[in-house]
Amino acid sequence: MAQIFISAGHGGFENGIRDSGATVDGTTEAQEMISIRDLIVPELRSRGFQVLSVPDDLSLQDSINWINARTRSGDIALEIHVGAFQNTEVRGATAYYISINEARKSQAELMLLALLRRVPQLPSRGAKPDTTAGMGRLAFCRQVIPPSILMELGYLTNERDRSLLLSRRREFALGLADGLASWSRTITGNAPTTPPTTTQFPTVNITINGGLYGEQGIIVSNNSYVPIDLADSLSIDLSNNDDIRKVRYGNIVYVKTVDLREFNISIGWDGASRTVQLKTPSSLGICPGLIDQIMGHGNASEVSLMMFLKNNNEAAIRDFPDLHKIYRQEGVIEGVNYDIAFCQMCVETSFLRFGGDVQASQNNFAGIGAIGGSAAGAAFPSARIGVRAQIQHLKAYASKEPLVQELVDPRFKFVTRGSAVLVGQLSERWAADPNYGEKIMAMVRRLYESAKLL
Repeated sequence: MAQIFISAGHGGFENGIRDSGATVDGTTEAQEMISIRDLIVPELRSRGFQVLSVPDDLSLQDSINWINARTRSGDIALEIHVGAFQNTEVRGATAYYISINEARKSQAELMLLALLRRVPQLPSRGAKPDTTAGMGRLAFCRQVIPPSILMELGYLTNERDRSLLLSRRREFALGLADGLASWSRTITGNAPTTPPTTTQFPTVNITINGGLYGEQGIIVSNNSYVPIDLADSLSIDLSNNDDIRKVRYGNIVYVKTVDLREFNISIGWDGASRTVQLKTPSSLGICPGLIDQIMGHGNASEVSLMMFLKNNNEAAIRDFPDLHKIYRQEGVIEGVNYDIAFCQMCVETSFLRFGGDVQASQNNFAGIGAIGGSAAGAAFPSARIGVRAQIQHLKAYASKEPLVQELVDPRFKFVTRGSAVLVGQLSERWAADPNYGEKIMAMVRRLYESAKLL
């Protein structure tokens, strides 16, 4: 009998510290998700489903391992979270699925629809690929063996969402139970009643930069996999990378194609010919060794920057109509990669939504001088001067060369010149977040994909 795995997402130990998630107004993310999960489980069991509840004291990786050790054909897995954001107006539910998987996208949409039928007051933020998450990937979507979805059931930092979570807990649970029941039936309904003695996966063709690769890939749970030898041929060493799930089939080791995205490989799919299409950065005019170097020239056009911003926050173009041009102009003058600076702004301001300590009127697009605890940070007289200050601050970290324009960055003198040549080195320097640089690079990849550069 197929199983349904449910994880409450928080409550376990990460690096020896219990992770309760966000804490707002006396309640925690872990507390709320465990309460809802504990209502879903008996509801599904009463409907005849076999449900396994992931232990709450496990870390994220241990939770994934726990599921993978128990999985069987036809299983599905759901992890539930609630978001938290500095802008308290942000609200609504999101269902994340593994990128480049249309079947999983449909299943995520099914889960959202079932939830909103029971809780119609909750806005939908849509079904989204995990590449749109802050880190550019979600381990629960990538590493869990059975089909898996991660759902955010609203924002704990939003008063209306929090009120719904507290007052309509059972409706949340019933909606998720409805969705899981329907999702499970779509999986098991297409499964053969008698499993084959030997698993056989459909094959797919592979092209690299337009040329046909000598081996074929396979399809597992609607995800394409390619031979690990292909990664080796692209100078990508995945042999000791525990974040990449590997499958052995027919004496060949395969890796999930979408995971190559983290190494700046463009991934496409042609359904008519059943072909995975891979392109390297160099074939697209991008030097792969320079993609994360702060000093350099950007690759995106002004139109690409504008459309990327507009597609993620339409109001941003109205409030800052020339910002895409300013980033390109100011970056070129100082020799700073304007793609990186622009994407840093997108991370810092959530595509110019702001909120929290820094307000839009400050023209501070990268949190310069904002250290939390209601410290508002620096303010600049115009958007151009604000961008110029950010560009100069990046140059302070990435280069020992003198500035071209007059100094406007109030914290330039506090930076050890040349201490962060690469984006990843901004972590725990520009911001305390140890994943700060990784989040910026995830945003750069999103920009390049939207601009057809990756």
